Amino acid sequence: MTGKTLMVVGTMSSAGKSLLVTGLCRIFSRMGYKVAPYKSQNMSNNAAVCADGSEIGRAQYTQALACGIEPTPNMNPILLKPEADSRSQIIVMGKPYANLSARNYYKHKDKLWGIATKALDDLREEYDLVIIEGAGSPAELNLKRGDIVNMSIAQYANAPVLLAGDIDRGGIFPQLLGTLWLMDPDELKLIKGLIVNKFRGDITLFYDGVEILEEKGGIPVIGIVPYVHHSIPEEDAVAIEAQNFVPTAEGDIDIVVIRLPRISNFDDFDPLNNEPNVRVRYIDSPKEIGNASAIILPGTKSTIADLKFLKDRGLFTAIQNFKESGGAVVGICGGYQMLGNSISDPDSVESSSFKMEGLGLLPTETIFQKEKATHRIMAKINSEDTWLSEVGDTPISGYEIHMGTSQLMETSHWLSISERSGNPVSVNDGAMSEDGKVWGCYIHGLFENHHFRHAWLRSLGWQELEANSSDPFFTSLDDVADAMEKSLDMPYLRSLLDLE
Repeated sequence: MTGKTLMVVGTMSSAGKSLLVTGLCRIFSRMGYKVAPYKSQNMSNNAAVCADGSEIGRAQYTQALACGIEPTPNMNPILLKPEADSRSQIIVMGKPYANLSARNYYKHKDKLWGIATKALDDLREEYDLVIIEGAGSPAELNLKRGDIVNMSIAQYANAPVLLAGDIDRGGIFPQLLGTLWLMDPDELKLIKGLIVNKFRGDITLFYDGVEILEEKGGIPVIGIVPYVHHSIPEEDAVAIEAQNFVPTAEGDIDIVVIRLPRISNFDDFDPLNNEPNVRVRYIDSPKEIGNASAIILPGTKSTIADLKFLKDRGLFTAIQNFKESGGAVVGICGGYQMLGNSISDPDSVESSSFKMEGLGLLPTETIFQKEKATHRIMAKINSEDTWLSEVGDTPISGYEIHMGTSQLMETSHWLSISERSGNPVSVNDGAMSEDGKVWGCYIHGLFENHHFRHAWLRSLGWQELEANSSDPFFTSLDDVADAMEKSLDMPYLRSLLDLE
């Protein structure tokens, strides 16, 4: 039997589509249905790696976990990873396909449409319900001809569609009603419910708003969903772009992450931010560093371009001075490459710049290569020096997504990768200064390992409180699902889907 489908689209980017789909995945899977997420085309540098080494969007990976299933590339068959303002690396079914400009991308539409629809068909053969996420807005009139992610997918699957608007941004009426009024009649007939998302305050004060929306839109409002605070990874860098500098409370560990223009996988630092008395700030100016406990250089989709950004903004020298004054500096993936002496790109994999000087804080030299490494990994600590002595021999888990290798000129690697994509290997990774203050490696998800995270935080002066046995990620999944289940008209949704 072919599985049912339900689609969530939004009035704009960051209207909360990903979180709504995550919550719905959790709700229906808790009811006992076999549920899978799906987004035909995603644009995000926050990616994750499936068990077979395939790369998909972080949102769909998280949604699969909410369903209690293993993520697969069928859930996000096309992933666009922006490298510049008008160029992206195209990932198709988890593997690099091409590096294309926006104009050239649409020339591949017919082929990509076939791949996207087959992935959806395959999911529907395996699951009772596939919950589909749209992208941006379905009413972007200039983009509709090339649409392979919004109403074209809804029409292909004949999926009932829920339209969500973000009331926290204001303008909920023009958001929802304007979107409806710009839709074609054959698209409009698929819209079965409106969601007022991210509501703060007394919901009863908006009951007259519901009446207005239903009267003018002709479609039922099926829920007013509250603004939900959660520990679920964000999909887009929009979540960190608006953060401003605010002095950290006395006694807190203040961790500064450099907000690179092409930042990727910034969810690496969510586990740090979820710890008590630890604050993670994203900054792009030297004056915002303040009295930071540590600076982290995150992953990036374009290391050389973002290294140039550091120099142009004065952050390059500021980070070096911070280290000289005894500060802790960490680099993950692209950030690790920046910490070394130099970065070379002889094949123009990332840039036309053949070679660029690094920060010189670690004795490494990086060379970009055409082949991309994407693996889930298991690793172990090689060193018993500095704060690493507290980590012991407990295995480290995480994942790799990179296109370069870094050669260590002095000392030895502090990490040894023992497993890649389920296969035994012996690959050295990482570099660390003698005092343990400066270190880096290619492994994303490193701070999800609580023993490693706590050992590093203690080296910064953090005092661990009483251990909490619950996992904040899965606790957040259930909290989000609980809030949505109370807010949405679930009997209506079940009848809409004709679920037994």
